[in-house]
Amino acid sequence: MPEGPTEPKQADQAHLPLGDLSVLDLTLARAGPTCVRHLADWGAKVIRIEPPTSGDEDIAGNRDGPDFQNLHRNKRLIQLNLKSPEGHAAFMRLAARADVIVENMRAAVKHRLKIAYEDVRAINPRIVYASISGFGQDGPYAKRAGVDQIAQGLGGLMSITGLPGQGAVRVGIPIADLTAGNLLAYGVMVALYDRERTGVGRWVQTSLLEAQVFMLDFQATRWLMDHEVAGQAGNDHPTGIPTGVFPTSDGLINIAASSARLWERFCDAIGRPAWKAKAEWSTQKGRSAARAEINAAIASVTEEKPTAHWVALFEEAGIPCGPINTIDKVFADPQVQYLKIARPVTHPRLGEIALVGSAVTLSGYPKDIRTPTPEAGEHTEAVLKEVGYSAAEIAEMRAKGAI
Repeated sequence: MPEGPTEPKQADQAHLPLGDLSVLDLTLARAGPTCVRHLADWGAKVIRIEPPTSGDEDIAGNRDGPDFQNLHRNKRLIQLNLKSPEGHAAFMRLAARADVIVENMRAAVKHRLKIAYEDVRAINPRIVYASISGFGQDGPYAKRAGVDQIAQGLGGLMSITGLPGQGAVRVGIPIADLTAGNLLAYGVMVALYDRERTGVGRWVQTSLLEAQVFMLDFQATRWLMDHEVAGQAGNDHPTGIPTGVFPTSDGLINIAASSARLWERFCDAIGRPAWKAKAEWSTQKGRSAARAEINAAIASVTEEKPTAHWVALFEEAGIPCGPINTIDKVFADPQVQYLKIARPVTHPRLGEIALVGSAVTLSGYPKDIRTPTPEAGEHTEAVLKEVGYSAAEIAEMRAKGAI
């Protein structure tokens, strides 16, 4: 494996950037846990709270499965029955000391359980309370159940994904979930920074729908400014031609040569300088109009030689390009290995496993995964003792089904 960038040795959690933050994790599925994972990876003291009857399955899959293990590393885990008076009291005792609470329940549930922002703020005005919902905490869709694919469809993404005329296609990752989680983590950090100035916490909110519409970005702005409704463009860039997938003698290659300067370089590199003289291909507008003709002309050349040939040629000419990897080839790629994106961790039962590390590098800090995903209820007694519960009280709570 190629040598990657040099990193400091694994840091003590207390000395990591978020090591002085206490976070309560009430999240399920993926969007909420994605937010909390950012905080945990950078040292926040995260306590994940699950109900005692959670069992071995979650919406994110079996506890020992790759999805669950990847979402809940670097945390401690306790079990509390928030519906019981004793479980609710224990939660509020933890909340009084916390800096951040993250939840992605349906909007009404936290109010019914009396653990909503208003309930916690009454005992801890400095709390940063972070919420993800399907469609927003209020409004006409507030009571609807929301999951990633529903947001992809409602938020317009499925209408612009796939080949022209193919019909709606979902993206191959839960992009609304992941984006909502990423944005909520960003919002938490903004609120914590604001708390330094004001001394009070905030209720931070986002939703799968807001995240998905936000991610439409320039496609959304095409409508907002020009009333242009984007359609499916397949593997072609919606507006920049040529940018797309082209056949080679042994597979496929991505090529991006849409600017005037790159187009001229591309024509020379591919051995077709005469293309530069075609007036109808000389502008971005003209190339967009001639998309099919240009793509066919490029394909007739690229299919003659293997992908590696074209990658080397275009890299030499400064033209963005690259192979289209299956996921196994992604992790075999020398740059991916150099960046050490796959991170090892030792699980007490599963042994040595690898998970996806943080995509953020902070100079002076390592990005190691410090601890694997805990077992169900693994830290319940230890955490309760830390907030003042005696062994007898914990035993009584267990007998009552509160933990």
